[in-house]
Amino acid sequence: MKTNWQIKKLGEVLEYEQPTSYIVSSKNYRDDYETPVLTAGKSFILGKTKEKNGIFPKDKLPVIIFDDFTTATKFVDFLFKVKSSAMKILHPVKNISDAKFLFYLIQNISFDHTGIHKRYWISEYSKIEILLPPLPEQHRIVKILDEVFEKIAKAKENAEKNLQNAKDLFESYLQSVFFVSSDVKKIGDICKVIAGQSPEGKFYNKSGEGMPFYQGKKEFREKYIGAPTTWTTDITKEAQNGDILMSVRAPVGPINFATEKICVGRGLAAIRAGKDVDKNFVFYNLLSKQKEIVGNVGAVFASINKADIENIDIPFPPLSQQHKIVAKLDALSEQTKKLESIYKQKLADLEELKKSVLKSAFAGKL
Repeated sequence: MKTNWQIKKLGEVLEYEQPTSYIVSSKNYRDDYETPVLTAGKSFILGKTKEKNGIFPKDKLPVIIFDDFTTATKFVDFLFKVKSSAMKILHPVKNISDAKFLFYLIQNISFDHTGIHKRYWISEYSKIEILLPPLPEQHRIVKILDEVFEKIAKAKENAEKNLQNAKDLFESYLQSVFFVSSDVKKIGDICKVIAGQSPEGKFYNKSGEGMPFYQGKKEFREKYIGAPTTWTTDITKEAQNGDILMSVRAPVGPINFATEKICVGRGLAAIRAGKDVDKNFVFYNLLSKQKEIVGNVGAVFASINKADIENIDIPFPPLSQQHKIVAKLDALSEQTKKLESIYKQKLADLEELKKSVLKSAFAGKL
């Protein structure tokens, strides 16, 4: 431990305030209203309110808002109101601690809050011991961290932009390929559409007996389906290896391929390519139309039925041309996935760098 660094409990350097006085009365939020309404959770700013009373005072800023149930924190240096009382507002003890320093320090604390739903600040979190340097040293560390994290944030922004650009490039090419065609067919004219139907619950099992059963989109992963919902010994509607699967309920549209014979439930439809039809061509066609494919809004689910799918129009060139288009799209899709992998890894590396810098800072190594 560095000279003059002291062991303190969080409750000794952060005073808490209940948020009751600052809770918003109305959830009628609008972007053109003035005061942000906050939660310590991931969403942070829920919206803005026009309420003028009960706004957190400027002379008490900056503070840390602490979700009392999840221990999530946010640093706040602007006027605000809050959503609920499920938080503590934490103030640095004057002349001892810096709010930004302690906010950064808390990001370096590992705390397991899973499994028990309770308030944590008073009972446990405030009792966590930390190493606290003198106030000038806190300010110095905060300045370094602000500069480093600003650069990391910029790098993450660029990586996220490049990741989105890679996805947009594939989407743009996909749309352009199917924009014009000399011949148009309906799905029902070139494919067999099989509407899923769920067996009775008594036929389900988790032991792998019978046939894998798929209910809907939750089993989808990229171009192919993942693990089945369960298995069934009663086969109602069957899809074959290579059939295109479409989610037909909430939300409508996501598609992929079956990789074996499966039983499809009522959340899915199977589309089987006919003669002189490249199934991958149909797949990419439907992928390009996902934003257009919307279901009929019923009492419970937005849905699309067998007839709706059969009536979807797609451009339909000769088989040889279908193969050429598929080859180009496959190549671009593979390139896009490689770029996505690179940018996702860069984002992960930047997160690790941030954690490493925080760890060094609070070990007295900056």
